[in-house]
Amino acid sequence: MRRDIFQAIADPTRRAILVLIALQAMTPNAIAEHFDITRQSISKHLHILSECDLLAHKQEGREIFYELKIDKMKEIDIWLDQFRKIMEGRFQQLDQLLYTIKNKKK
Repeated sequence: MRRDIFQAIADPTRRAILVLIALQAMTPNAIAEHFDITRQSISKHLHILSECDLLAHKQEGREIFYELKIDKMKEIDIWLDQFRKIMEGRFQQLDQLLYTIKNKKK
């Protein structure tokens, strides 16, 4: 079963991992140092993120480095954009209402 990107970001630990590796490629051990969970749990999170095609990995000697596939994050941005547009419309309506109220007081 292939997971989708929203399943990947549903977990706070996976979101934190994405933030970490957005800055630089990291090994699983380096990632695990930032969390108070087992190395096995980190591996499970990395596996899920990889299944969702959010991570690329490259082998350098005996080490595997994980890095973020930033282009895949656009899928989230596109989905969120519809809500941004709704909120912008509501803020414009509020601005207009406040402007109307302010002008009525004059």
